[in-house]
Amino acid sequence: MSESADSRTNTLNFNVGVLGHVDSGKTSLARALSSTASTAAFDKNPQSRERGITLDLGFSSFTVDLPDHLRGSGGQQRHDSLQFTLVDCPGHASLIRTIIGGAQIIDLMMLVVDVVKGVQTQTAECLLIGELTCPRMVVVLNKVDLLPRNKRQSAIEKMTKRLHKTLESTRFKECPVIAVAAKPGGPEAPDTEEPQGVPELIELLKKQTYLPQRDPGGELLMAVDHCFSIRGQGTVMTGTILQGSLAVNDTVEIPALKVTKKIKSVQMFRKPVSGAMQGDRVGVCVTQFDPKQLERGLVCTPGTLRTLYAAVISIRKIGYFKGSLATRAKFHITVGHETVMARVTFFGLPPVGASEPLSDSKPLPSQPCCLETPFTLDREYFYQDEYLTRQGEPSSGPDPEQWALLEFERPVTCPSLCLVIGSKLDADIHANACRLAFQGRLLQGFEDKSYTETALPHLRIYKTKQKEGQVERVTDDYTVIGRNLFKKETNLQLFVGLKVALSTGETGVIEGGFGQSGKFKIRIQEGLRPETKQLLISSKKKGKGGSKGSPANEEEPKAESQPVSIHLHFKRYVFDPHKKMVQS
Repeated sequence: MSESADSRTNTLNFNVGVLGHVDSGKTSLARALSSTASTAAFDKNPQSRERGITLDLGFSSFTVDLPDHLRGSGGQQRHDSLQFTLVDCPGHASLIRTIIGGAQIIDLMMLVVDVVKGVQTQTAECLLIGELTCPRMVVVLNKVDLLPRNKRQSAIEKMTKRLHKTLESTRFKECPVIAVAAKPGGPEAPDTEEPQGVPELIELLKKQTYLPQRDPGGELLMAVDHCFSIRGQGTVMTGTILQGSLAVNDTVEIPALKVTKKIKSVQMFRKPVSGAMQGDRVGVCVTQFDPKQLERGLVCTPGTLRTLYAAVISIRKIGYFKGSLATRAKFHITVGHETVMARVTFFGLPPVGASEPLSDSKPLPSQPCCLETPFTLDREYFYQDEYLTRQGEPSSGPDPEQWALLEFERPVTCPSLCLVIGSKLDADIHANACRLAFQGRLLQGFEDKSYTETALPHLRIYKTKQKEGQVERVTDDYTVIGRNLFKKETNLQLFVGLKVALSTGETGVIEGGFGQSGKFKIRIQEGLRPETKQLLISSKKKGKGGSKGSPANEEEPKAESQPVSIHLHFKRYVFDPHKKMVQS
C-alpha cells in the first residue's frame, strides 16, 4: 500500500472541464487526448450511446511529465507527473443542470467550438458557467478537417478573431485559441485517421496548468457521479473530492439517504491508494449498499451536510439574461448536486435615510455595493418587488447589493456557502437566449420543515406603507379630527398610538375613531401653532361658502378647500405572523 500511496502523492491531478455546444466533438476530443478512461467516461449511458450525445459527466484521464513551471523550487519536489482528468460535460441544453454539477470541480475549462458553426446558444451558456466556476480557459476550434484546405488557415484566423471579440468582456479575454481535428472524417470514419493538432493541444494544456489550491483539512465533501457494484467486493462510488480528504476505514455519510458506510478501499484510476484529498478523482468501495440508490449525489463526513427547505443567498443577475427577476417568481435552482424549483423573494439594504420611506418601485440608492455587507438576521432589510439593476444610470457601476430568499419545492442537501445558480430551464431550448438568470452563494439555510412559522419571522424584511388624509376641523388647541386616511370598514384600533405628521409641521398621535365613517381623532402633544389654527378656521369658513351654515357642509367641506394634510408612515414586516405596524 505504501508504494501506491506514494504514487498518489507524486501525481498532481488537474481537472479540465470539456464544455461546448452539442455535437461540437467534445467526446471525440476527450477520447483523442486520453489514455485511461475511468468508469464514467465516454458516453457509458445507454441513452447517450443511442443518441451519440454525452448525457452525464464522463471522466477520463491521461498523464504527462510535470511541466517545469510546476516543479518545486528549493528542492521541494512534491510531484513528478501531471494527470489531466477530463470532465466531459454534456452539451444538451436540457442537461445544463449536469454541467453545473461538474463545473464546481474544474480547474481549467476547455471550450470546444465547431469551427464551421461558431458560437451557439449553448456555447454561450457554457461560457457563463465557466465564468462562474473556473479561473482559466482554452478555446479549441474542432473539426478543422471539414474546412477546404485552401481556405483553412484564413477561416481559422477569422473564427479566432471573432471568438476574441466575444470573450472581450469576460474574465477569459485573450485566452489561447487552438485548432484541431479530433476525429477526422467525423464519428463514422474509421479510427485509422490520426487526430490533427492533439500533441500541440497537450503542450498548450501543460502551459496553462497551475498548482490548484488543494486543502486536505476540513470536512469531507465528495461529488459522486457514478455508482456500480463489483461482485465479492461491494459497491464502488466514483467521484471527485470537492473538499477535505478521505482514507480507508473512514466512515462517510450519504446524506440524501441518511445512511453511513465504512470505506473498505480507495482507488485512483485503477490503482489502490490509502487515501485521497481535495481535487482528487477517486473510486471508493463500501459494502452492503445498493448502487441503484445513488447514481449521483454527495458523500460527506457524517453530520456535516444539511437538508434545507429554504435558504437565503447573496445574488447577482447574469448580464446576458433578458427576462426580469420578479419576487414570487419560480426558478430552477442548482445547488450542491441538485436542481429544484424554488420561489424567490428579493430584498436589499434599507434605503439611505430610511426614515423617508421610498415607494416599492423606486430603485434603492443603497449603500455602495463595494461594501460587501455580511448577511445577518440581526439587521433589517427592505422588501423588493424585483431584482434591482443600475442599468441606465449615468454612473452605471455594479448592481446594488441584494439578497434573495429561496423557498424550495422539495428539500435539498448541500454544503454551506456553496454556489447557487438560478435558471429558467423551461424556456425554449431553440430560442437564442441565455437561460441562466442569476448566481450567488448560500448564506443561511432553514432546516425546519415548518420554517415559515419557526424561522421566517426572524428574517426582518419590511415594506413601507404611506397613507394621506386631511384635517377636517379643530376641536381644541390640542385636538383635530381627520378624515380620508382610512376606509369606513378599517379597524381603527390597530392604528391607535401611531404617530402622524401634519403638512404644517406639527406631529401627533392617533387617539381613536370619531363617529362611524372612518374619521379619527389626533392628539397634538405640543399644541397647534396659531397660524395652523388660523388656516384651518379660515378654510372652514371658506368651506361653508354662502350656504348659511348648513350642517351638511360643516360635515363635508370640499377637499380642495382643505389645506392641511395628514401623513402616516409605517412599515410592516413581510413574515410577521401578526402583521403589526411599526414606526421607527
